[in-house]
Amino acid sequence: MNTVKTKSSKAYKGLAMEGAIASWYSKLTLKDINRHKLMASQLAKKIPAGGSVLEIAPGPGYFCIELAKLGDYKITGLDISKSFVEIAHKNAARVGKKIEFRWGNASDMPFENETFDFTFCQAAFKNFSEPVKAIAEMYRVLKPGGVSVIVDMRHDATSEDIEHELRGMNLGRVDEIMTRWTFKQMLLKTAYSAAEMEFMIAQTPFDKGKIDVGGIGFQIWLQK
Repeated sequence: MNTVKTKSSKAYKGLAMEGAIASWYSKLTLKDINRHKLMASQLAKKIPAGGSVLEIAPGPGYFCIELAKLGDYKITGLDISKSFVEIAHKNAARVGKKIEFRWGNASDMPFENETFDFTFCQAAFKNFSEPVKAIAEMYRVLKPGGVSVIVDMRHDATSEDIEHELRGMNLGRVDEIMTRWTFKQMLLKTAYSAAEMEFMIAQTPFDKGKIDVGGIGFQIWLQK
């Protein structure tokens, strides 16, 4: 019988998302804005009108901004990068959207218990140093009946999956080469399998969740 084991903590091995690196990433992901629009449209259907929403590791804030365009939500973004907090504030102000972006750690969130109706984490969970604690924190800050969604790359994504993803990102030649390298040499190595995610979720009050696998990643739905 095979068993799945993951460490409760790990060293962060990604790029330090501060300064020039954060600015480069912000410009790169803006080219993929349709992905954020599609995700916001999909998730808005699951959030109650006027609901409180937390995006964990929002980066430049594009998803938060697209969601704010779709309804009267109270939206907060929490990021460990001070550069991203500043960039996201500027991006939201530029389009006239009131969104609170704060600095903080996903495994020790600066929020009271039962604060949010919905939490969302996209393309960042694999980099968290304390993934089990981060999931437990998602549970803690959710209101009863609230939902947490994690969207991320999966460890077993194939080269064909990656190429299909790149074709949909509308990148220039240089950005395409850099993004392909990042996918294969960094993100894929730190990503989790669906089985590893199930194992970690089982160690939190959520106990279990629904995992939808597709393309290079998966969506994980957790309800309190």
